[in-house]
Amino acid sequence: QRLFAHDHPDVALSLNNLASFYQSQARVEEAEPLHKQALAMRQRLFADDHPHVASSLNNLAALYKFQGKLAEAEPLYQQALAMNQRLFADDHPHVALSLNNLAALYKFQGKLAVAEPLYQQALAMRQRLFSNDHPDVAQSLNNLALLFVATYRYDQALDYMKQAMA
Repeated sequence: QRLFAHDHPDVALSLNNLASFYQSQARVEEAEPLHKQALAMRQRLFADDHPHVASSLNNLAALYKFQGKLAEAEPLYQQALAMNQRLFADDHPHVALSLNNLAALYKFQGKLAVAEPLYQQALAMRQRLFSNDHPDVAQSLNNLALLFVATYRYDQALDYMKQAMA
């Protein structure tokens, strides 16, 4: 901040990293204003869609989810997903992650029917992007398995758990 008097990508990154550090220590009161500052600065720096803005949207949404502020998290996750979809027309890991994050929020809210197609899209995209022996594919398989358990579809859950474990 001393080196760059005005908005600068390095300052926004530092704000984001410190916020993430505080969040990892459950120091959410300290993390939240830093996430907000990083997001605002990135929005000023990058007027149009930009991966750093989408990342900041996602980070603030994740903090809100951690705090139980689900109504505040949802539009941020939705914005991050929409931005990533505009930025990356084809399959991309950022889009798959955004689909997964929004699905996880919906699952947490008990909106299982809304979460499932997002989890399915994330899995399909990750399978196209990566080999089946990739941790992101295993994560998507596991996420769907847990959703199937929550919806009492135990046979499907077991199949997906076995695939994730393999």
